[in-house]
Amino acid sequence: MSKHTDGAAKAGIGLGSAIAVAISWNLHNSIVWAAIHGVLSWLYVIYFALTRPGGLSG
Repeated sequence: MSKHTDGAAKAGIGLGSAIAVAISWNLHNSIVWAAIHGVLSWLYVIYFALTRPGGLSG
């Protein structure tokens, strides 16, 4: 992989974790759940999006 691609991959992982932690904290107000969801990152974000009314379309 090129250095440019490596940076993009790291940024994507960081962004997914940040979104997951923000969603989790907003729903649960728990550091433990926020940490767990931060590790799951994009998996939790996708799960959250699919299980909300309106799904991914808003």
